[in-house]
Amino acid sequence: MRSNKLFITIFGLLAVLALVTTACGNDDNSDSTVSASTFEGSRATATAALQSAQAKAIAGSVIISGSSTVEPISVRVAELFEPVQPDIEVTVDGPGTGDGFKLFCTDETDISNASRQITDSEAKDCAVNEIEFVELRVGIDGIAVMTGENNPVECVSFNDIYGLVGPESTGFRSWTDAGSLTGLNTSSLPNANLDIFGPGEESGTFDSFVEIVLEDIADKRRQDATTRPDYNANADDNVIIQGIQSSDSSFGWVGFAFAAHASGVKLLEVDGGDGCVGANADTIASGEYPVSRSLYIYVNKAKAADNPAVAAYVDFYMSDEGLGTAVSDVGYVNLIDDAKNDTRDNWAAR
Repeated sequence: MRSNKLFITIFGLLAVLALVTTACGNDDNSDSTVSASTFEGSRATATAALQSAQAKAIAGSVIISGSSTVEPISVRVAELFEPVQPDIEVTVDGPGTGDGFKLFCTDETDISNASRQITDSEAKDCAVNEIEFVELRVGIDGIAVMTGENNPVECVSFNDIYGLVGPESTGFRSWTDAGSLTGLNTSSLPNANLDIFGPGEESGTFDSFVEIVLEDIADKRRQDATTRPDYNANADDNVIIQGIQSSDSSFGWVGFAFAAHASGVKLLEVDGGDGCVGANADTIASGEYPVSRSLYIYVNKAKAADNPAVAAYVDFYMSDEGLGTAVSDVGYVNLIDDAKNDTRDNWAAR
């Protein structure tokens, strides 16, 4: 968890204004027109850029909480937003998706970062408090499944993962114990101590991991869709990685962006039924890597209408710098152009 307060100094507004003026005011037939690719063909992006260029300075604040996975994107957007609005203070923290929705649905935040979609019960809480929101998909992330760098295991199946960390594996102390569950077809796993590190129940990464990997198997086995309770749970992805680094026979999972450049760990390939696939930007973007999920922000409609600072920040989030540069800068996978335009249209239609 971390909190970032960004006080912004303006520069570059004149450059944006000059760009828009060139695009809109060139009356001759010279070659100095702006390429259509400037806005990726998006009406909403062009509108947001024009509004940013013409906007007067705004003073105010934006309060964001929620997913620790999405937190780096929202922080990076705020950093790129610095030249545009010098008097807007943006505060971002990451206690977890579930905790973020608790704050959002009691009107304590303007925007909620989420590494999964809002649940029916959370949406009901928002409705009880008359909080209307718009859901905006902003990027894609894979959940990296990892072990210590010296573990000989290279690939695990969904059945293997269920046998290691599912609800029936409580008390298991060795990787080989995963194969002791009746009717569960697991791989040949080593006879090694099983030290597990992962996010806790407050995390959207926990929810996504359970939904993607464990839920179907648990349902078929008439078990609750959850993990075993007896493992080292933490809301901080970096702490989880440190735990995995501490044991050659560890097992754990975090968002791919946190794991991609970590030392002392091995990213395991995962077999979701179509063979072993490693996690990388290409396999996550294509959906080939089986443990992938979308990332979201949820914006309070009333706050966006009443607070120009919130609207300006989200307008910028919808630009090429937000949905493109910011997402890739922090290691996540960009949406394809059509998906970006869908997100921009959702924001414009609010």
